[in-house]
Amino acid sequence: MKLNQFKMQACSLLTSAMFTGLAMAQEAPPVQEKGPAPADAMLHAQAVHYPNPYRVMESGEVKAVLDRVLSYLDAVTPAELINKNTHAVMAMPAKADPEAVLKPGDFRLTSYEWGVTYAGMLAAGAATGDHRYTDYTVKRHQLLSDLARVYAPAVQADKQNAQAPIKGLLNPHALDDAGALCMSFLQAKNAGIKVDYGQLVGICGAFVTEKEYRLKDGTLARGGPDAEGRIRQRPLADTLWLDDMFMGIPTIALMGKATGNSKYYDDAARQVLQFSRRMFNPQLGIYMHGYVEGMRDHPEMHWARANGWALMAMVELLEVLPKNHKDYKAVEAQLRAHANGLAKFQDKDGLWHQLIDRPDSYLETSASAIYTYAIARAVNRGYLDKEMFGPMANLAWNAVAAKVNAKGEVEGVCVGTGMAFDPAFYYYRPVSTRAAHGYGPVLLAGAEIIAMNRKYKFGLNDSGLMYQGPR
Repeated sequence: MKLNQFKMQACSLLTSAMFTGLAMAQEAPPVQEKGPAPADAMLHAQAVHYPNPYRVMESGEVKAVLDRVLSYLDAVTPAELINKNTHAVMAMPAKADPEAVLKPGDFRLTSYEWGVTYAGMLAAGAATGDHRYTDYTVKRHQLLSDLARVYAPAVQADKQNAQAPIKGLLNPHALDDAGALCMSFLQAKNAGIKVDYGQLVGICGAFVTEKEYRLKDGTLARGGPDAEGRIRQRPLADTLWLDDMFMGIPTIALMGKATGNSKYYDDAARQVLQFSRRMFNPQLGIYMHGYVEGMRDHPEMHWARANGWALMAMVELLEVLPKNHKDYKAVEAQLRAHANGLAKFQDKDGLWHQLIDRPDSYLETSASAIYTYAIARAVNRGYLDKEMFGPMANLAWNAVAAKVNAKGEVEGVCVGTGMAFDPAFYYYRPVSTRAAHGYGPVLLAGAEIIAMNRKYKFGLNDSGLMYQGPR
């Protein structure tokens, strides 16, 4: 055998042996000295009492958590119309009926939070094979599509006076009204859902890509002129909210996929880079929440959920951005920089704090769930190293799962939050199981954890949770 061939075979055998070893749980090597054991001999093997399971959850365990969320949400978010005066259930009217309203539940069906929930239900259905999750989204999307068909003409004809059960969706005034919902419509369409999304995407997609206020360089912003030309203070003129990376970028990118027009890809990638240039702190590896164009100084409040929206926006963009796009590598590099920054601030039990870099602020569930989803998705797509980030995502999921109570409610979620330049505002924001922001991220996180642990094996190696090779 030639020397080079021998070396190649030896290398192959060594690599195979290494992966075989990785797949086995390893412990410290046995002590070789003879005689009575010293008092410290087995201290390393003592049982550790972690507050959450320090292991990988089996798929069935993850699904059990998601099932509780599904059961709760299906019960408290009715998808039907009622007469606003008599409260009697109504069939879909043939023409716009001002007396028809959506039957109230615990959560609105047309909020940006529910755009995330619809996406989470689709992801959970795909990951588990349980059609109930998919059906949840299809049923409510179908209702919204039918309402758009009946009410959109009236709303477009008289935006000020027309009444409709989903007027905010048919006549959006802000990214919150349109962006996340449009993302869910486009994702469902790409998944083959047979709902007519034409009017919904036409209205919401046009608002996000063409009508929302922007700075001179095209960056999505708040605080522009209203219909009468007066400057809206949100909270100041020309304000960037980090949240708007998510409220805008995924829809813009998906419009690129839907139309084949590269201008949408260019815009979506440009948003990431322009938001990041203004708001990302490269030393800390995390973003500030608010930025006002023209201000010299910007007090940095590193609010957790807004950082989640930013991370999720990059993951969703990379899902559809062509790999040969001129900004693909820059967006991927920004995602890695952010994920590495977040890794430094994960709490010992798996969650992150309301103000990420202030450990005396409370631990917050919705942001932690978003990070879990986005990091696991990035591991699955190869943007992040599975060896480092896989255990981190599993630790985070186990902590998030512990926040889903027996009823299926998600605890420890910060309520809706504006932006401010002082810490008290963020420290004292209330938490509530009625904060809609927690449900979609939990569904997304659980679905992606199932996918990650189906693809890769993680287990204990000398008591530490480690990557152990491909499945």
